[in-house]
Amino acid sequence: MSPDDFRNIALSLPGASESAHMNHPDYRVGKKIFATLAYPDAGWGMVKLTPEEQRVYVALDANVFVPVKGAWGLRGCTNVRLRAANEALVHEALESAWQAAQAKKKAARKKRSSGKS
Repeated sequence: MSPDDFRNIALSLPGASESAHMNHPDYRVGKKIFATLAYPDAGWGMVKLTPEEQRVYVALDANVFVPVKGAWGLRGCTNVRLRAANEALVHEALESAWQAAQAKKKAARKKRSSGKS
């Protein structure tokens, strides 16, 4: 798949928008990032999965899904080697990351409306 394929899938998810973070495109629901593009370079994407989801995707295709180095990777951030990627599997991973970001967005909204800090 190409970077444009990754971008198009990310932006096809309800409420998703493209912004930028640390000099590369990111994909958000509200203010919550669920994916980035071009990290560590132009041939890669990144999805914010749970650590459990990350283990599943890496087991499915370790040539495509690679944990990000360091603490972010331990938290589930997973690089996607775009050239080798199966579009359907990446779509599934992006949806999982989007759902988690959507849940965090709703939790933050509920917390604000209840007056809690």
